[in-house]
Amino acid sequence: MTVRILVVNPNTTASMTETIAAAARSVACVWTEIVAVTSSMGPASIEGYYDEALAVPGLLTEIAAGERAGAQAAIIACFDDTGLDAARAMAAIPVIGICEAALSMACFIAQRFTVVTTTERSRVPVEGLVQRYGMSGRARVRAAEIPVLALEDPASGAVGKLRDEIARAVEEDRAEAIVLGCAGMADLAHRLQSEFGLPVVDGVGAALKQAEALVALGLSTSKRGAYANPLAKPYHGMLKSFSPGAVAAE
Repeated sequence: MTVRILVVNPNTTASMTETIAAAARSVACVWTEIVAVTSSMGPASIEGYYDEALAVPGLLTEIAAGERAGAQAAIIACFDDTGLDAARAMAAIPVIGICEAALSMACFIAQRFTVVTTTERSRVPVEGLVQRYGMSGRARVRAAEIPVLALEDPASGAVGKLRDEIARAVEEDRAEAIVLGCAGMADLAHRLQSEFGLPVVDGVGAALKQAEALVALGLSTSKRGAYANPLAKPYHGMLKSFSPGAVAAE
């Protein structure tokens, strides 16, 4: 039986979606179909709270469309876990954020680990997620000061900066594993793992395997309490089409 998993890039950069999709497909089971989509509205990259907030409507639109088309689970491919709670409240299928997936995976293989993300404005939100997910006693977060889109430019020096920050994490944090703190780094995990001789966790791959497990176990998001379906009410102005039920029915 084919398992269809939706992978949503909540920014609007299609080339990054291709990197993310390739990472997901490289670890997927033979019966898993990866449907990778790029948000049709929002920022070209998500770097900080403002970008994150304005990426959510496009993300929700893609998840709703993917669910209608038969997806059995959805992955939000941004390390900020952009719109994760809203998506879980909206969708009937399980929705996984790559930060939560990567941190939980790292816990299986290391007592302490370091998340290396892009810029300082992204480091602070990721630290908040580390605390939220109960990992602050085990994980440190570092920023390599790399603009997200620079990861796609071989001449930018971004990969060298990432390597340097990982080296500092190993030396100064005594990190036993590294978590890559950006979906745009997904294609680098195996290379860096070989180079540094310690586990390197990519959130896209971690989320994909966890999505497969949830589908196989027949588990989805609880609709009691925090993730109950949104209450019916009118929304106005530009967000009228996002009133509860409307986005899922389009």
